[in-house]
Amino acid sequence: MEDKYNQLHLERYSKALANLLCDRHFATHDTINGPQLIGFTPIKQVNLFAIKELLLKWHHEMANLRSPYFDYEHEDVKEALLNFMNVLSRKILMKRNAFEPLLEKAIYDTFLVALNPVATFEEKFLRIQEEITLPKLQENLKYIDLDKPLFAGFVETLSPSSRDREYILSRFGLYVNANQASRTPLQDVIARFNSLLPISEQELLQQAPVAPVVAKPALVAPIVEKDIVAPIHTAQREYAVPAAPRPAPVAEQHNLNERFRTAERPTLNERFRESSSSLADAHSNRRIESLKNSISINQRFSFINELFEGDNLAYYQTIKTLDEYNDPEEAKRYVTHEIAGRFDWSKKQEHVSKLLKLIERKFA
Repeated sequence: MEDKYNQLHLERYSKALANLLCDRHFATHDTINGPQLIGFTPIKQVNLFAIKELLLKWHHEMANLRSPYFDYEHEDVKEALLNFMNVLSRKILMKRNAFEPLLEKAIYDTFLVALNPVATFEEKFLRIQEEITLPKLQENLKYIDLDKPLFAGFVETLSPSSRDREYILSRFGLYVNANQASRTPLQDVIARFNSLLPISEQELLQQAPVAPVVAKPALVAPIVEKDIVAPIHTAQREYAVPAAPRPAPVAEQHNLNERFRTAERPTLNERFRESSSSLADAHSNRRIESLKNSISINQRFSFINELFEGDNLAYYQTIKTLDEYNDPEEAKRYVTHEIAGRFDWSKKQEHVSKLLKLIERKFA
């Protein structure tokens, strides 16, 4: 059901291919429009996933049109918005900096259909739906070309009352296991991409080397002490392994604005100097040369959607600026004074922490 694959190599390949295809197109074009997008690559699934990502951005922008001053639930407004969206859908026009990340993710996701169809179903059919309905699941089939009979066949088995995400996802996993013969072999998918940029199955499935496990030294039995004052009960002699120390209570988290304003709390500059003593953290704290090249494709889309409100250009400009800084203090001021307030990061601490961690590693 799920092939083990080298995620890092797949991300690098997706980035390299997207860059190559964009070099070819934008060498003679300033933008890409709808008709060009539909047939941008000879692999139909890549084109469909790029369109689907574009529509997600589009709906996000439409959601931002909501206003406390107007009735967006009025039927006349809904009809006007629908007409507006229909007109806009025929006027797609993107520059390279907006299109290339969509293409990169579309390439990655196309491989994922063959490598992990359950993950594909979860993202493309379930994750984006606020409310799961059978018509919405069927609507998503429009953007599936690779192994479409597999996905369509499963959707047909669902009843209109099937609404629970975990239940549907679990059923799909069983359905895939029972219909392995209907899946497109990975070799066929790779062959389609080889006409654009060579990649081998061995490269794709090769796993990163695993660090050898160092055996822990055996515990030495404790020396039995001689009774000095009074006999000790046998049960009290038994060696007891000391209980693990109780973790210190985690300080209550505060919002980002408070963290930036309050001098008593650790500043970003102080966080740059922190280092971890554990071996696991040592790897995650390893210095990086470039933020742009160290952020994975999934993390990049998470940052764009959660921290930059879907604005690709703002994300790339921010990362480019941070990569150009040589002084951590200047980078801190840029983040705290320019970016955090602009996008209101006060309620997005989980994603902010991940970005700050990467910045720390760059200036480590």
